[in-house]
Amino acid sequence: MMTICTFNARTLASEASIEDLMVLARKIRYDVIGLTETRRHRPLNSAFDPGEELFLGTCDSRGVGGVHVLVVNTNLAMNIDSFEQLTTRIGRLRLRRCGSTPALTVFVAYAPTSSYDEDEIEAFYMDLEKFYREDHTFYMVIVGDFKAKIGPRRTPEELHIGTHGLQWNEQGERPSEFIMTSKTIRGDSQF
Repeated sequence: MMTICTFNARTLASEASIEDLMVLARKIRYDVIGLTETRRHRPLNSAFDPGEELFLGTCDSRGVGGVHVLVVNTNLAMNIDSFEQLTTRIGRLRLRRCGSTPALTVFVAYAPTSSYDEDEIEAFYMDLEKFYREDHTFYMVIVGDFKAKIGPRRTPEELHIGTHGLQWNEQGERPSEFIMTSKTIRGDSQF
C-alpha cells in the first residue's frame, strides 16, 4: 500500500519554511506528498534524511503557484525516475517499477481560483488533460488543490462521483468534467 497526500504549503520560499515542513511531515505516515502554492522563485532538489527527497519547482513572475513533491520512503526514493515541473501549476513525479509495485505517475496540480480569467482556468484544465493523456504509465494519480466542492451524484451518468458529497460550487464543475472526459475515478480524503 502506498500513502499519497497533498498539502497546500502557502509558501516554501525560505529555508525556515522548508525546515518547518520537514518537521511536520515527519509526524505523519506517507510515501509521497504533493505540495502546492509553494511560491518559490528558484528550483531546489534536495535529499534530507535517508529516503527523504524534496523536489521544488518555481512559481510564476507574480509569485503565484509552484508545485513540488516530497518523497519519504527509502524504497520509493530509490525508484524515482524523474520529477518535472510541466507548468507553474502542474508537476509530474514518475516512479519506476519496484518488485511487485508497478510504475506510477503522480501529477501535482494547483488550479487557479475563480477570480482568475476564464481563459487561464480553461488553459490549466487543457494542460492537465494533455499531460494526463500523453503519459502512458499504467497507474496515474492526480493530487492537488482544485478549490472545488463536488457534491453528490446528480445524474446516473456521473458514476465517477459518490453519493456522500455535501454541495457543489462553481469550481467543482471543471474537475467533474475532466474526470468524465479522461475516464478517471475521483477520491477524497477525510480530515
